[in-house]
Amino acid sequence: MKNRRKNDCEPACDAYLSDEMIRNLSNRLSRVEGHVRAIRKMVQERRCCDEILTQASAVRAALNRITAILIEEELLSCLTSCGQMDAEKKLSRSLKALSLMLKNS
Repeated sequence: MKNRRKNDCEPACDAYLSDEMIRNLSNRLSRVEGHVRAIRKMVQERRCCDEILTQASAVRAALNRITAILIEEELLSCLTSCGQMDAEKKLSRSLKALSLMLKNS
């Protein structure tokens, strides 16, 4: 049985994210985790609101960058592999992901 994503769309191809990109995104996500832990600690220590909001803004920016990288990789994957898969379906999925990102920004 093929591995399926949680939303049961087409399985991601092996070339979707390179090993280097996975390391890059994992490092970015680790930094976000560290920032979130720091924010929790700041709240527990009753630190100034502006300090907390500055850190929260940094987390949001980091997550937006991660999202942009993922969408960029998805679109590049679509452009290079459209011949292997139903191009319209893959492009539609990519555009839905982009729309979701923009809606939640």
